[in-house]
Amino acid sequence: MSCYFVIDTYIDPDKGRREYDEYIELVKPIVEAHNGEYLVRSENIIPLSEARNPQRIIIIRFPSKKELFDCFSSQEYREIQEKRISSVDARAVIVEE
Repeated sequence: MSCYFVIDTYIDPDKGRREYDEYIELVKPIVEAHNGEYLVRSENIIPLSEARNPQRIIIIRFPSKKELFDCFSSQEYREIQEKRISSVDARAVIVEE
């Protein structure tokens, strides 16, 4: 059963984008190695509420929840996750079909 990883990203203008842009480049091959498929990676967002106004949205489909968890608990991912943690406020949910 497919599983979707949906991320809202809020970029802190005081921190800049350098670390986050490096993370974006490094995370893609890790996700793809775990059979993740990027469906959406966009900064073209139209907010419908002032309370939720992310600068970037990412939606990734994995064939299973196990593959999603394997990806984000992998050694390769753990080596780069600090780049995301230190540079953006990312809020994620998992959606199962």
